[in-house]
Amino acid sequence: MNWQHKLGIIVPSWNTVMEYEFQRMADASLSIHAQRIKHTDDAEVSLKWLSTQAPAAATLLSHAKVHAICHGCTASGFLKTPQEDLAQAQELSELTGVPCTTSSSSIANALRAVSARRISVASPYEPWLNERVAQYLQADGFDVLAIKGLGTQSHAAISTEAVKALAHEVMRPETEALFISCSNFRTLDIIPALEAETGVPVITSNQAALWGTLRSLHDMRVVPGAGRIFQIS
Repeated sequence: MNWQHKLGIIVPSWNTVMEYEFQRMADASLSIHAQRIKHTDDAEVSLKWLSTQAPAAATLLSHAKVHAICHGCTASGFLKTPQEDLAQAQELSELTGVPCTTSSSSIANALRAVSARRISVASPYEPWLNERVAQYLQADGFDVLAIKGLGTQSHAAISTEAVKALAHEVMRPETEALFISCSNFRTLDIIPALEAETGVPVITSNQAALWGTLRSLHDMRVVPGAGRIFQIS
């Protein structure tokens, strides 16, 4: 099969959403290839350990001759500074010889691409992790107007109706973009409706991760149903 691009994603082992949403956004010209890293809880030490395993995972993906790689655990990226996050992406690129990005840096780039500085954030996370998400985003130049999580580690079990309700709860009149965090949080089905209802761009972990991975290859394709970000060249 002569795919236009083969994309590699590094996924926490308990994640059941990232591959599913990537496959749904991909058309026949893309193939998606995942490498999993052991992960069964969102303790800080466990999330930091994920990043230490990324080089080995990226190396295995490079054996499949993928054209780009995304380190797909959003939370582990947010435990770094923006500069440290970009440095890891560069390290993985140098190690594998292919463009590498992270979902967290892709999210920040997507927010900038839709010209948003004042943002609202929804997540499944516990309060301590939301604090780290806000710290990362503020360090990268964003004004976090509101952030709220569901206080759970059962991310994939949350219904899209609950995700949508939480998203509306964090909206503020000054919000310029809504960010929904976590690559194991189901969001793809609600992006168009949320954009219509809130009037602002909606950025999600998996949508932004695919956008950033494709843009690293200078692929400016439109992905139907994946939000305004894919309308931006």
